[in-house]
Amino acid sequence: MPKLAQRYEYREYPLHTVYSKPPVTPAVRRTVDSKKVARNYLIHRIISVSVVTFLGLSILPYGFNKVTKMIFNPTPYKSVKADYAQLRFPTVNYLSNDWFMGQRALRSAEVKKPQMMTITEGNELTGLENSLKNLASLYPSVHPSIYVWEYDSQNYAALNADEVFPVASIIKLPVLINLFRSIEINQLSLNDTMPLTEYYRTEGSGNLQFKAHNSQYSIDDLARVMITDSDNSATNMLISKLGSMTDVNSAIRQWGLKHTYIQTWLPDLGGTNHSTARDMARILYNIDNPDFLGTSSREKIFDYMGHVHNNRLISAGLPQNAEFLHKTGDIGKMLGDAGIVFAPNGKKYIVVIFAKRPHNSVLGKEFIVKASEIIYNSLVQ
Repeated sequence: MPKLAQRYEYREYPLHTVYSKPPVTPAVRRTVDSKKVARNYLIHRIISVSVVTFLGLSILPYGFNKVTKMIFNPTPYKSVKADYAQLRFPTVNYLSNDWFMGQRALRSAEVKKPQMMTITEGNELTGLENSLKNLASLYPSVHPSIYVWEYDSQNYAALNADEVFPVASIIKLPVLINLFRSIEINQLSLNDTMPLTEYYRTEGSGNLQFKAHNSQYSIDDLARVMITDSDNSATNMLISKLGSMTDVNSAIRQWGLKHTYIQTWLPDLGGTNHSTARDMARILYNIDNPDFLGTSSREKIFDYMGHVHNNRLISAGLPQNAEFLHKTGDIGKMLGDAGIVFAPNGKKYIVVIFAKRPHNSVLGKEFIVKASEIIYNSLVQ
């Protein structure tokens, strides 16, 4: 063979050999990769099994006992019962004013069809209001609430009249009204009697606290001393006779009063029994409402209110020939008086004055007396 052909054949053969046979290196790599994947898969399986085993042996049983098991078996202590109503409404025991299906409930005032008439207000007596504001400026430590309404003209004056105040013994007025409405529907009578027990005996105003255990008193006697002497023990006895504080509050809601309620037995030294000057004026106004109270009830109520022993507040600012039917209240930090004034010339007006003051400060009394003088001179003289 010529050298040129041999050279060509020699060169061609290696090329043919190289491209006709598969390379050895890729096959070796595939074998190595498959072993590595198998080893990693085994490690992952071991880790996964370990995690699942840990969950199964520790966390899942804990969750079953604390969550799942409690759904089907809430407590091993069957005698212990949760009061879910108390958890949802924690204040209902001391703010309740009604009963619903045997449970305490809190109901808003019956504003659509209230049993009490609202006071029809005429012109606002801005001159009188300015005089009362000027007086209040002279007593910076006294914070007043005043409402005045004149029967003939229906004109009125109001100073903080819708602000909620602790009312002390003036809260006995709605108790008295509720008592006579209960008498009118024959739930009880003035001749019924009650024993004075230690449950009702309490400190503060009134003489029943010093009477013998199990002394018997008629409802008439209790109602009278509740108003004339502001007797706290008698008040608690009457509230109980009416059902409870809840029953009295329920009646107040039905009357249409939004801000008046009782939540503490007397004496309410903490000032938790509240009302407003306008609410109290509405109570006084409806004593004369024949659709709300009968004639005999009205006469009895006015008889009690006409013999109140405390004449040192609004009464002290009136002339001696003026008649005042009222109820006072005093718990140290609040002093108040509420009633109806009958002037000698036939003028008649409702006046309610509350005064927050430093504890037992005489300035509260001075303010009320001077405010009474200003009101009387503005409306009567």
